[in-house]
Amino acid sequence: MALPAPTLESVTTIRDDGSRRFLHTANVRGLFTTLRGIAGFLLLAVYVVLPWIPVNGNPAVFLDLANRQFHLFGLTFVMQDLWVAFFLISGVGFSLFYVTALLGRVWCGWACPQTVYLDVIHRIERFFEGDAPSRERLDRSPWTAEKTLRRGGKQFVFFLFSAGLSHAFLCYYVSPAGLMAMMHGAPSEHWGSFVFVFLMTAALWFNFAWFREQFCIVLCPYGRLQSALIDSDSLVIGYDTKRGEPRGKKGTEGAGDCVDCLRCVKVCPTGIDIRQGLQMECIGCAACVDACDEVMTKLDRPRGLVRYDSLNGFAGKARRIIRPRILLYTGLMLLGAAAMSYALSTLRPVTVSVIRMTGAPYIVAGDEVRNQFLLRVLNKRNATQNFKVTVTDGPRTLRWSGAEDGITVGPLGEEMRTIVVVTSRAEGHGTFPLNVHVNSVEHQTRIEKTVPFLGPGH
Repeated sequence: MALPAPTLESVTTIRDDGSRRFLHTANVRGLFTTLRGIAGFLLLAVYVVLPWIPVNGNPAVFLDLANRQFHLFGLTFVMQDLWVAFFLISGVGFSLFYVTALLGRVWCGWACPQTVYLDVIHRIERFFEGDAPSRERLDRSPWTAEKTLRRGGKQFVFFLFSAGLSHAFLCYYVSPAGLMAMMHGAPSEHWGSFVFVFLMTAALWFNFAWFREQFCIVLCPYGRLQSALIDSDSLVIGYDTKRGEPRGKKGTEGAGDCVDCLRCVKVCPTGIDIRQGLQMECIGCAACVDACDEVMTKLDRPRGLVRYDSLNGFAGKARRIIRPRILLYTGLMLLGAAAMSYALSTLRPVTVSVIRMTGAPYIVAGDEVRNQFLLRVLNKRNATQNFKVTVTDGPRTLRWSGAEDGITVGPLGEEMRTIVVVTSRAEGHGTFPLNVHVNSVEHQTRIEKTVPFLGPGH
């Protein structure tokens, strides 16, 4: 039974009683479908291969939560550097807004993991069950050995694909070497990772087997935000009503170029009719563009009845690329990029902290006053570093001990020393600042920390 005609008042994939209605999208070939296939393959390849590429002795992207270290393309960050993630996360979000203002929902249609994954799922489904009419007939047919084999084989491959994606995702947190070690051990030895992969595989499998485009329509907020992100000059996919209307079969007197073949509806992954205008469910995948162009070619009519264009373009007006919204976004993006560049420039390959030891703030022994501090040196490089430590300023009688011979810290390691600072009771009265200098011998990195020396009467 054919799906009901899409309307602007209801979602095609949900029946009147709220139950799920499955879409069987027709196959389509064309320029945009080919380019999207290439883009999807490259994105999947990057997703899978990235943790396997070594950079400075670590995977290119390795979020080592166990050791609280994060390796990104040769740079190593520790927990103290996580404030930089604000610029990264906000920059990605703002870039999405910026691209949407220019190119519409190009992210949804070309790069969103959900879209890329579902493209693979649709190929698997066509391999096992055939084209859209064949799948519809299989839905209506009784359960037989052939139907069970086709449906079972499809779900098994869905499961393998889900498990593969889950294991690839885990590589970003445990590294490929760590994943291989876990796979050779019992699940009880790494139960946390095992449960994570199991739950992620189950969620992906449910998504591929049942939920699918409902994620874009029901859960993802991006479609609802597009009305605020785009304007009449943003690039969208639409239908040229001036050229296509009124609809009519070929040869109908006075009819436009649209022959009402519904091909654009049959290939839509969210089940909308693009001829009804821009809609929340449209992900900008351009399947309808390729489908309509194919029909126009067969009818010997100009392509582009359904195309990428702006709302102004469809109305016959000129499209403006440079406009107040874009200028504002560009300024904000440049400002954010400058702030992030400055933030990155302040990061050092070593983190140093000097804190006062717990207990009494100072100790008086005879005619001397003593303060004790804990010096912590964290090496963020993948190679051993040697550090020279000095304590300067303070009164003439000041002396210190605890790291006078220097500190050697292994790759991505941490060392702590107790620094004891002593001065005479006469000169240790009140409070005065001490400067602790930690200098890397190999890389000439200089870190200075100021701490107060406390004495009687402070």
